[in-house]
Amino acid sequence: MNVVDGKWPRWGADAGLVALTFLPPLLSQPYVDTSGSAWSSLIGYEAVAAVVLGLRRRWPVTAFVTGFGALVTALVVSAGEGAKLTPLAFVPLAVLLYNLGSRCPSWPRTVSALLGGGVLGLLGLWVNRMTAGASEFRGGLDVLAALAPMPLAWAMGFASRTQRALLATAELRAAEASRARRLEAAQAAQRERARIAREMHDVVAHSLTLLVVHAEALRARGGELPDWARAQVDGLAAAGRQSGGELRDLLRMLRDPADAAPLQPVPGLGELGALVDSHRAAGGAVEVRMGTTTGTVLESLPAPVQTVGYRIVQEALANARRHAPGAPVRLTVDGTAGRLRCEVENSRGARRGTAGAGIGLGLVSMRERVSALGGELTAGPTGDGGFRVVATMPLEMAGA
Repeated sequence: MNVVDGKWPRWGADAGLVALTFLPPLLSQPYVDTSGSAWSSLIGYEAVAAVVLGLRRRWPVTAFVTGFGALVTALVVSAGEGAKLTPLAFVPLAVLLYNLGSRCPSWPRTVSALLGGGVLGLLGLWVNRMTAGASEFRGGLDVLAALAPMPLAWAMGFASRTQRALLATAELRAAEASRARRLEAAQAAQRERARIAREMHDVVAHSLTLLVVHAEALRARGGELPDWARAQVDGLAAAGRQSGGELRDLLRMLRDPADAAPLQPVPGLGELGALVDSHRAAGGAVEVRMGTTTGTVLESLPAPVQTVGYRIVQEALANARRHAPGAPVRLTVDGTAGRLRCEVENSRGARRGTAGAGIGLGLVSMRERVSALGGELTAGPTGDGGFRVVATMPLEMAGA
């Protein structure tokens, strides 16, 4: 027999209950009375009791009244024929009383059932007095002694129902407390996101806007600038506008995660050309190799992979400009065998990098982005004093 969630199956519990309820009367009856009348009354009563025990959960009141009526009938009929039933015939009645207390929450129905049982008992005693020939078969103190413990069975069932109700209430309160804690945590997180958004708006957005304004002012006076300076200013203004748009999207998401749809297109592999051009405009040299072995266009790859690939290349090129100015960079973007591989490698810088450039979170961010897609990222120095970043991402997980 299988045990599910630590509980016996219902049919298994019912089979065990029937065995424990009906075997004792059958085993003890030979020691009380072996007459055919006694056996007929006992077997008929137990047949009815077996049926009502099977229906006790659905109709507890009906099961009790029917079972008690069958017991009274069996006792009266056997006594009228000069036979006696074993006192263990009262065991099914105890089970039905326990079930009544455990499964009947209505007090009027419970009281009605108990009063009906009392009326059946009195009626049975009266019929027994009228039909029994010998005084030894007339109900008396022996019947009262068998019925005396029965209220205890009902009390145990009532206590079981009360305990279940208390447990259900405790579980409900625990669930409500858990929901309240989750709501409080969500509200606290939302407040913190709003605070961070305000700080980013006040500190970053204003400075970025000022940078773009100065760049546009320089562009307006482009005739007074040398050619190389005009190209630098154009790249600065374009980068500032792109960063400003992405920052606005980020602030909107921080203020309200439900309104996370970006206002600007999410960058992908199709924008790598413009990204490489901006790096070259800033004085960097890039050798590019892009494509797929299957002939698939990179822009047709899953959007999450394209976005992460773009961010990896963007961060790697920015790091090369910061830490190895003037160093040539080799960029390889290759889609083969159900994966995308992005490799950015720079040699030793032509001059010393900017001291304290960056905040040390670029590699952490790249690794988290790649790991979210089930990929791998390796980054570290090369033997010639340069630096290499390699990201490999599967396409299946991103497209699922």
